[in-house]
Amino acid sequence: MSPIRVVLAEDGALLREGLSDLLRRFGFEVVAAVGDAETLKATVGEQAPDLVVTDIRMPPDFTDEGLRAAVELRRRHPRLPVVALSQYVEAGYASDLLDSQEGLGVGYVLKERVVDVAEFSDVLRRVHAGGTVIDPEVVRRLVRRRSTPLERLSERELEVLALLAQGDSNARIARKLVVSEPTVGKHITNILAKLDLPPEETDVDRRVMAVLTYLREQPD
Repeated sequence: MSPIRVVLAEDGALLREGLSDLLRRFGFEVVAAVGDAETLKATVGEQAPDLVVTDIRMPPDFTDEGLRAAVELRRRHPRLPVVALSQYVEAGYASDLLDSQEGLGVGYVLKERVVDVAEFSDVLRRVHAGGTVIDPEVVRRLVRRRSTPLERLSERELEVLALLAQGDSNARIARKLVVSEPTVGKHITNILAKLDLPPEETDVDRRVMAVLTYLREQPD
């Protein structure tokens, strides 16, 4: 079985060399080890690797260059597995990467996890096989970050709001849910209150705003 061919991107020379040696010891073939995002993109085009392992913060600004390069590479090469390494939990960056190619063949790992070499090697192989591996701490941050106003609504209130979004009137909603119109009216009043919509707006405007809130939170 041929070794997994890896392009590694890490701006720190010592860590780059250390990771390269580590990967080789565990049976990976490091076809290139680069220090910036632009070189990473060019090298992937030249080498056509099986897997990319990249730091998120890279020159020149040390913000999200590595992440943006990874997302761009996955647009160019949809089946390219990518593992992103980060010193800190940066949930926004994780979301961007997870949104690419439905999150298949993606890993987001804190650098501190690399200390467990066997586990890190296993992460790379799972991502190469099409799996999704996200550091548990990143998952916790993502869950907190993605909390939405809709979470305040009861299951019945969500049903009513979904029907509002379909353009149904109170009477039609009542018929569909087999409840009275006054009951629907109470649900709508609760929805508007729980979504913290401006009280100075008209009831019609507030209903529209509630529907827009609902639609914004739906997956594409």
